[in-house]
Amino acid sequence: MHKATIDVETRGRGLYDLTRDLSREIRHSGVSDGLALVFVRHTSASLVIQENADPQVQVDLLDFFERLVPENDPHYTHRSEGPDDMPAHIRTALTSSSEVIPVGDGRLALGTWQALYLFEHRRAPHRRRIDLRVMGE
Repeated sequence: MHKATIDVETRGRGLYDLTRDLSREIRHSGVSDGLALVFVRHTSASLVIQENADPQVQVDLLDFFERLVPENDPHYTHRSEGPDDMPAHIRTALTSSSEVIPVGDGRLALGTWQALYLFEHRRAPHRRRIDLRVMGE
C-alpha cells in the first residue's frame, strides 16, 4: 500500500482540481491495478467528482449550494466561527469526505470529463489536508 498526504492551499470558496496531484502519487505508488482511497480531513470542505471541461459547471455548483444552504439562516445555532461555518458543515454533509477511485494501467480510471475536486465551503483561505491510500498490484 502506498500512503501520501496532499496539502491544498485554498483561496476561499470554490473547487480545486486534485487530479494532477493524485495522478502523480498513483504513478509514484507503482500500482498498476487497484483502488485509490482519497479522504479530506476537514468538516467544512469535501470531495466531489465532477466535470472538468466547462468551468460554468463549477459556477453553477457554487451558486446552487449558496441557494440551497444560505448563510445567516436564523435556524442555525452554531455561530461561533462566523456566518459561513455552519453552512460549510451542512454542505460537507451533503457531499462526501471520501472517494474511492479505481486504478487501471497505473492511472486513475476517471471518465473523459471527470476530475476529483476539493470543494472548499469556507470564504477564507484554508490549508486542507488530503490523505491518499493506493492499494493493488
